[in-house]
Amino acid sequence: MLTHEAVVASARATSTRLGVGADDCWFACLPASHVGGFSVVLRSIVVGTRLVTAEQFSVTAYDDAASRGATLVSLVATALRQVDPSRYRTIVLGGARAPADRPSNCVVTYGLTESGSGVVYDRVPLDGVEVEIRDGVIHLRAPMLLRAYRDGSVPLDAHGWFRTGDMGEFVDGLLTVHGREGDLIITGGENVWPEQVEDALRTHPSVVDVCVAGVPDDHWGHVVTAWVVAAPDTALSLEELREHTKETLPAYCAPKRVIGVDRIPRTALGKPRRAELVDSAAD
Repeated sequence: MLTHEAVVASARATSTRLGVGADDCWFACLPASHVGGFSVVLRSIVVGTRLVTAEQFSVTAYDDAASRGATLVSLVATALRQVDPSRYRTIVLGGARAPADRPSNCVVTYGLTESGSGVVYDRVPLDGVEVEIRDGVIHLRAPMLLRAYRDGSVPLDAHGWFRTGDMGEFVDGLLTVHGREGDLIITGGENVWPEQVEDALRTHPSVVDVCVAGVPDDHWGHVVTAWVVAAPDTALSLEELREHTKETLPAYCAPKRVIGVDRIPRTALGKPRRAELVDSAAD
C-alpha cells in the first residue's frame, strides 16, 4: 500500500535525477500491473510530462513512440536487446540484471514494489533515500516506501527502515546488489551468486540466454546448474561452459550441470523464474 505522498515523492525524486523537463515525454510499455510500469504513468501525472502508451512492448511501438516525440522509456534487458537505444534521450532499465555492455544513455535502477519503483539509480541512492547494509542485507529508509502490506502488516521497523531481502555491499561508495537471499547458491561451502555466473556464460558466443540456480544435492548441498539456450545448430558441452566460466570466475562457480532449453521462463519484467527451473530439474 503506497500513499499519495509516497507516489509523489517517488515521481519527483526520479524526475529530478533524470533531469526531466517540459519537453520530455515518457513512453509507457511495461505492464501497469507491475510497479515498474505503473510508476511511469504516475510520474507523468505528478510532474506533468506528456505520455505515450502501448498495450505491450514491441519494437514497432517503441519506434512509433519515438517518432511521436517520446524521449524517456523504462525497459527490461530483454527488450533493450531488440531496439535502437539512440532513439531516446534516456532509457531506464530495471527488472532483470542489466547487460554489461549497456548503452551510455541507459540508467540502471534498483528498487522494489515496496519502494514504489527504483530508489537507486546507477548505484547511487535518489535524493532523500537512505541505504544501509546490515549483515549483508540491504535496508532502505525513504519517503516513497510503502505504508503497509494489504493484510495490514507493517514491514518497517520502529525507525522506518525496510529490510529488502536483497544482499549487497557498498564498493567505493556505490551500491552493488548481489541478489535475493534465497538465490544464493552454497555449494561445497562456497557462496556463488547466480547472476555472476550468468554474466560469465553470456559472453560465450553460442549462448543466447541463460539462467543459473542451485539444485539440492546430497554431496554438495547445492549443485550450480545452468539452463542454457544455445544458438541454432550449436552443441554446447558441460566442459566447454565450465572452462569458459573459469576464465573470469573461481572454479567453484563453474556449473556442474548444464541443461539445454528452448527458452528461459521469465516474469513480465524479464526476471528469470529460477524456482520453476529448479523444480523441473528435481522432477
